[in-house]
Amino acid sequence: MAGGGDQLGVLTALDAAKTQWYHFTAIVIAGMGFFTDAYDLFSIANVTKLLGRIYYTHEGAPKPGTLPPNVSCAVNGVALCGTLAGQLFFGWLGDKLGRKKVYGVTLALMVVSSLASGLSFGKSAKGVISTLCFFRFWLGFGIGGDYPLSATIMSEYANKKTRGAFIAAVFAMQGFGILVGGIVSLIVSTAFDHAYKAPPYNVDPKASLVPEADYVWRIILMFGAVPAALTYYWRMKMPETARYTALVARNAKQAAQDMSKVLQVEIVAEQEKVDAMAVKDNNSFGLFTREFARRHGLHLLGTTTTWFLLDIAYYSSNLFQKDIYTSIGWLPPAAKMNAIHEVYRVARAQTLIALCGTVPGYWFTVAFIDYLGRFFIQLMGFFFMTVFMFALAIPYHHWTQKEHRIGFLVMYSLTFFFANFGPNATTFVVPAEIFPARLRSTCHGISSAAGKAGAIVGAFGFLYASQSKDPSKRDAGYPAGIGMKDTLILLAVCNCLGMFFTLLVPESKGKSLEELSGENEEDEEAAEITTSEQHQTASSRTVPV
Repeated sequence: MAGGGDQLGVLTALDAAKTQWYHFTAIVIAGMGFFTDAYDLFSIANVTKLLGRIYYTHEGAPKPGTLPPNVSCAVNGVALCGTLAGQLFFGWLGDKLGRKKVYGVTLALMVVSSLASGLSFGKSAKGVISTLCFFRFWLGFGIGGDYPLSATIMSEYANKKTRGAFIAAVFAMQGFGILVGGIVSLIVSTAFDHAYKAPPYNVDPKASLVPEADYVWRIILMFGAVPAALTYYWRMKMPETARYTALVARNAKQAAQDMSKVLQVEIVAEQEKVDAMAVKDNNSFGLFTREFARRHGLHLLGTTTTWFLLDIAYYSSNLFQKDIYTSIGWLPPAAKMNAIHEVYRVARAQTLIALCGTVPGYWFTVAFIDYLGRFFIQLMGFFFMTVFMFALAIPYHHWTQKEHRIGFLVMYSLTFFFANFGPNATTFVVPAEIFPARLRSTCHGISSAAGKAGAIVGAFGFLYASQSKDPSKRDAGYPAGIGMKDTLILLAVCNCLGMFFTLLVPESKGKSLEELSGENEEDEEAAEITTSEQHQTASSRTVPV
């Protein structure tokens, strides 16, 4: 056991605990934020086309209206900016006040903003879009808080043997969010399409948009609040994590009591051990100190850069799925559909990709992360994403021809599969494991905020970059970009860089959190001896395949 007699009994008990029911309830409770996050991010893609038709169609135009570039950026991007701010703020707050205190606030914020974003006011385009953006910012802010808190709570609750799988399972709730987002959009749009029959736009522009279509996007957005609201009660009943209570708040008695209830075993409070750990140098340095830079500087560089690079590729291809479908002819031109039927078609395409590529990828990570290790999965994921992006980009013209479309979709699904059975999951897991408890939530917040910065670059950069050089193929109001082919090449390069930065991130498989963060090392020399011993045992151990 890490640190021998020095490790607190309550933490040892958690590390060695068998997988129990409370682990699974914790996954669902912690995962609900990600469910809402994914639901919202992916349903907005369905909704933007409809908003363009309702509020931006000009009479007599040959094609139905689309959101102008700046509006489209605002609607997609404001939630991402909110998330970035929320990750930094709540990450810091989670270390200051405790994980649990802050945890209910983020959920309440998500539920309220989710409902409010469907109630955006006014009849004018400006009124609706600006109130929608306002509430989406706060929705993002709540979702952002959920990243560091959920990861930290799960990693501090889990045992060391299956910790990776549990943290990854929390993140994998995103997959369900995407699916439910697609399914809700399908059900709502089908119901309205049948209730209010409308001709395609090119037959009768005015009649193709029924007034009731305005309810469709509101219902889709507001439904995201329901699952989150359901878990609020359980979230409030979860005790504070023992690692926070013992190592940060330094209350051994409370930690022992809380975990005795959770694990249903008798745990002795060891206040003097907690006090002894508090005195050590390696448990007192702050984030902006030379000591932190020496011990964890490269780790933090590794977790931030890999997450940044991954999200550039991941978000840009996700938000613009619908454009890719149109460009390969999966969706008919907008003029050939009525408004509500278009929502149905976009949602159907997204749900199929999610079922085939996205969702299985998450669960592959959950299944294999504690066998293959974080490092291997992340390198492999980046490698295959690079390969598939190049394979899509270089013969791009070949893929646009009708007979090769299925091949294009298979490759595109595989890119997503390896993002999720790869860096998308591991970049979330690792920062929750390798930093000391008193900085854990802050460092995870910093890492995930770097990721969101990448998402913002990906989402906006891609929006402009992927516009065709040929004016007839561009969306209305956009300047000429570098075209889809060059954009895909750029994304492949980002993934390739991700492989190099992965080398900075340590492997955290099968070790206790205190061992990884060095929180109960005796002193420098003893620490060095134990690490050299670990290296010897690590090199003599074979990796199961």
